Amino acid sequence: MGATAEPAAEQSMAGRLGLKPGQFVQEFGYDDDVDDELRLAIETLTGNELADEDAQEVADAVLFWWRDDDGDLVDALISGLTNLAEGGIIWLLTPKAGREGHVEHSEIEESAPTAGLHATSTISVCRDWTGTRLATPKAGRR
Repeated sequence: MGATAEPAAEQSMAGRLGLKPGQFVQEFGYDDDVDDELRLAIETLTGNELADEDAQEVADAVLFWWRDDDGDLVDALISGLTNLAEGGIIWLLTPKAGREGHVEHSEIEESAPTAGLHATSTISVCRDWTGTRLATPKAGRR
């Protein structure tokens, strides 16, 4: 059978994002340059298909594929908050440095607070994409 190693690798990619089985993930910014292996890994781990931008269900997490020329990042992040569950996270995936569409981290650091978010960590998600975890501030903290 030999298929057991592949799902484990896929799950570890999605697991690095802190996703868990049963979670509902909404996806923004899908285009032909996204990492299909990561998308499949998320669907395999959560057991749910990624929902598109038009979904109305409450999402446990939002996955944003974002490139430098995609428009206003603050507006995009605010739209990502629309269906996000309390305590949910946004993963902002941007092309790595040196790749077309790369977004400077300073732009993320400036945009996130304006949208009511803060960056908590940045990781290498897959070969071409870096992920920045964005969360809402904890209640009572300013």
